[in-house]
Amino acid sequence: MSEYALELKNITKRYPLVLANDHISLGVKWGEVLALVGENGAGKSTLMKIVYGLVTPDEGEIFVDGEKANIKSPSDAIALGIGMVHQHFMLVDTLSVLDNVILGMEPKTGPAIDYAAARKKVVALIEELGFDLDPDAIIEELPVGAQQRVEILKTLYRDARILILDEPTAVLTPQEVDELFKFLREFADKGHAIILITHKLDEVMEVSDRVTVIRDGKVVGTVNTPETNVAELARMMVGREVILTVNKKPAEPGEVVLEAEDLFVKGGVRPKLNGVSLSVRTGEIVGIAGVEGNGQTELVEVLTGLRPYKGSVRYNGQELAQSARKVREWGVSHIPEERNDRGLILEFSTRHNVILGDHYRPPFVGFWGFFKDGVIDEYAERVVEEFDVRPRSINLIGRRYSGGNAQKIIVGRELARDPKVLIAAQPTRGVDIGAIEFIHQNIVEARDKGMAVLLVSADLNEVMNLSDRILVMYEGRIVGEVKPDEVTEEQMGLMMAGLEASA
Repeated sequence: MSEYALELKNITKRYPLVLANDHISLGVKWGEVLALVGENGAGKSTLMKIVYGLVTPDEGEIFVDGEKANIKSPSDAIALGIGMVHQHFMLVDTLSVLDNVILGMEPKTGPAIDYAAARKKVVALIEELGFDLDPDAIIEELPVGAQQRVEILKTLYRDARILILDEPTAVLTPQEVDELFKFLREFADKGHAIILITHKLDEVMEVSDRVTVIRDGKVVGTVNTPETNVAELARMMVGREVILTVNKKPAEPGEVVLEAEDLFVKGGVRPKLNGVSLSVRTGEIVGIAGVEGNGQTELVEVLTGLRPYKGSVRYNGQELAQSARKVREWGVSHIPEERNDRGLILEFSTRHNVILGDHYRPPFVGFWGFFKDGVIDEYAERVVEEFDVRPRSINLIGRRYSGGNAQKIIVGRELARDPKVLIAAQPTRGVDIGAIEFIHQNIVEARDKGMAVLLVSADLNEVMNLSDRILVMYEGRIVGEVKPDEVTEEQMGLMMAGLEASA
């Protein structure tokens, strides 16, 4: 065996307006966890898609265990022992764990699937890995952490020796993160190799052996984890000093502007929302913490007029019709949790994406309802500049932006309209440390200007750093209210898992 499980030499990939990978060379050794970090748009995802056969490089070579590899598709990668766990799980919700694991790799007896052989191999693998999984459980009934274990199980069922994980902790509780890291270390200690893509530098320090930093499509450097620190990694990623903590003065809450009382939304086995009540005042940030799938999405949809409900939602004491347009016209801005599905129209240019939701109103339309192109262009240029969207083009379509810059377009659009209430759902998901710093600063500044902010995030660190008050959701209910300086992450994690009713 070669010392290196996977080596990339001079990998180059060009797109219109963007040199995504510029002669990148790096390697991950057998028996180690290599963290791959960099800003959004730095080229990490493109590089890993090349390794997994989803993208073809313009130049460069790939070596697996010392042998040159010709990877043209995921099938080629899998055959070479490479597995990838994507940030957004690739599971069929209505199928069982067993069906998802063997999908596309079903053992056959003649034309029929040999379920007995499949079950034997999957059960043995579950036991070997120590995963708490029932092969007959339906995916949609599993918590997020268990679904991620199914994704990992899928790759190992295909005999993966080199494992690539893209933002694997984005939706996990602290306890689930601990379980994942324990598995990663054990997997590497058995002589396998792991590439971990993450924006969470504290996690990099905890679990990795070495770190490769990419900036603007180039490798800035590779360092041994014990010989570096979070501040140095952040500086390598961004090219400047980064403020790693949220600096904010104590909140000065004013009048209640958003009230919800006894909200109820039907679900399958149990209600999605079951008696939720809350309030948000001017000049404060109220955080909603919880593992995804416990009603946060439905709560945001109710408050923004996107989902019917029973109960009461009032803005400034006024009950509003269940209409997204009415809610927005009143002065509510919404950063949606899924930027590609609800935040942007991917084939629209920046100039049109920054006016979405207000596109039918002055100052963007004239008396006869036609667009005022000059006004739109000037407004778009101001948002792009003020919110540091890169590249600085108002004509680039949404699909061409990295995740972080796409998020800046949405944040810029929602804040530039000077709302009374900001409902921010997962505002920094998949965003690099520089963009996180920028978005957090803007949310705090909005609070300090008197805006009422409701923050919904699966990132517990984000909720605890930004919020003035925290409400914890579990199974469609609010199970506790705490102050961030009066509770630990461990207590919060237990509450999020339904193991404690109060901190």
